[in-house]
Amino acid sequence: MTSPSLQAARELLREFPVVDGHNDLPWAMRKQARYDLDALDIARHQNARLHTDLPRLREGGVGAQYWSVYVPCDLPDPVPATLEQIDCVRQLLARYPADLAPALTAADMETARKDGRIASLMGAEGGHSIANSLGTLRGLYGLGVRYMTLTHNDNVAWADSATDEPGVGGLSDFGREVVREMNRLGMLVDLSHVAATTMRDALDTTEAPVIFSHSSARAVCDHPRNVPDDVLERLPANGGVAMVTFVPKFVLQAAVDWTAAADDNMRAHGLHPLDTTPEAMKVHRAFEERTPRPVATVATVADHLDHMREVAGIDHVGIGGDYDGTAFTPDGLGDVSGYPNLIAELLDRGWSRADLAKLTWQNAVRVLGAAEDVARDVQTRRAPSHATIEDLDG
Repeated sequence: MTSPSLQAARELLREFPVVDGHNDLPWAMRKQARYDLDALDIARHQNARLHTDLPRLREGGVGAQYWSVYVPCDLPDPVPATLEQIDCVRQLLARYPADLAPALTAADMETARKDGRIASLMGAEGGHSIANSLGTLRGLYGLGVRYMTLTHNDNVAWADSATDEPGVGGLSDFGREVVREMNRLGMLVDLSHVAATTMRDALDTTEAPVIFSHSSARAVCDHPRNVPDDVLERLPANGGVAMVTFVPKFVLQAAVDWTAAADDNMRAHGLHPLDTTPEAMKVHRAFEERTPRPVATVATVADHLDHMREVAGIDHVGIGGDYDGTAFTPDGLGDVSGYPNLIAELLDRGWSRADLAKLTWQNAVRVLGAAEDVARDVQTRRAPSHATIEDLDG
């Protein structure tokens, strides 16, 4: 029997569906089927292969999705691969027009909601995708990309990542110019994955609200991918939104500690922690049998949202699950159909309907609209920048 809270959650999501800040379906399509949409048809349940398909998006109450056009940092030429990712999203939109609506603006998102379709936007995950070129940045915007995460797991030449050694100490002069040009375009500055120094430099530089497309609270789980409280405290003045992620090793401290121990075990066997060769996986499986992996739950994620609401305020929180970009998910949030479970948990914790409408829909739509407003103003004052990294960083 459906609990009253779960029923109320589903009713709320019919009016105020989830805007999810980050889903890696395009990269999963590339890895599993080389973008063959016949071989991996998301009109049908793909439970065994993907976290995401159209039936489960509908079941989960998703009304807008930022599709990540991510490519790995170590690709020798990331720009063509990023274009292939964009092409994948465009093919999905063309194939499933009754379910997926192309969206470039906040107004497009609202139109899709009224039409009962899922507004589909794109976010580029990592500044390496522009190859130090502001012209390429503008090209991505022209193709529909509406946010760019300044780094992924590795530094770029002009910005430090949360999971790399410090390089330029936050943003370089060229990095600040990237942020300014994103403001001029109306492209959201995404601060997931970046070092705390980069977060602070970006907030010092930007004229528009920022987002964290898939990050949680560092005070609740001490992982560098999460947002420190001093940064969350700046979001009300900036107008930005931090979108909680579901990745267990970012939300559950026991999972952080377990991952560190598993990595140490790999190194003790002379292996790299990210090694996935049969020998390495045998070592890893033996460790997991001796020391079972800790399991996150819906309540774990809700703890982050409670904290983020307390520190940043209800107008500055959102959701970015990172589905199809993580191997493990919390109990109750195993795929994109699970969002009602999170909303039900928050209802049980006393979140009001008005609070939840902001969390799921209103905050994310507002922040994109605010970036558009800033862009209209900036474009009256500033022409496109043609600065190079050599010009500004030497």
